[in-house]
Amino acid sequence: MTCSAPIPAVIIGATGGIGAALAEALEQQGQIVLRLGRRSTPALDLLDEASIARAAAEIGPGLRLVVDATGLLHDAQLQPEKSLRQLDPAHLARSFAINATGPALLMKHFLPLLAREGRSVFATLSARVGSIGDNRLGGWVSYRASKAALNQILRTAAIEVARGRPEAICVALHPGTVETSLSSPFAKAGLEVQSPEQSAARLLAVMAALTSAQTGLFFDHHGKPIPF
Repeated sequence: MTCSAPIPAVIIGATGGIGAALAEALEQQGQIVLRLGRRSTPALDLLDEASIARAAAEIGPGLRLVVDATGLLHDAQLQPEKSLRQLDPAHLARSFAINATGPALLMKHFLPLLAREGRSVFATLSARVGSIGDNRLGGWVSYRASKAALNQILRTAAIEVARGRPEAICVALHPGTVETSLSSPFAKAGLEVQSPEQSAARLLAVMAALTSAQTGLFFDHHGKPIPF
């Protein structure tokens, strides 16, 4: 779909709670939105690089906003570890495949599509528990480590992108605890739990306020920096 029509915002993982809310909020602002996932057209499977490459080639260059809203904390086979005794190599590999390797391949194929001139944003949804500096509780090894890897990949990619696109902004964003299938089972008393719509509105406000001087950094949904 190499576009001569208005360039869309691209939301990857748009069938998830936050991804869908981001897409809907942008559409309400009058933005054309391309929602990508395994069942979209073009189809994009985070675990299949060929599908990522095909989707990127079909979309074409000139993008101003790309949001990676993918991620895995748990599923029917995988639950966050409470101790090192629960570490399983298959679970580690799955967490890294979805939370780090897949997003890295998105950056490989989509960052070159960002507009060469003017402001553009690539944001990936990370998690505060991926912060090494903020880790005071332990546990959740697979998720923590895979999100920490994502943060490093994003930081490295931002440095490379800035050489050819000085106004581009590449950031990791922590959406907070959101009422979705990913995080709501682990919401604890005292935590602020947002609706997907609330989280999306906050994330879009953070992205809108960023400058190129903040590329390569990690922010929460209030726009406050999080240590790597």
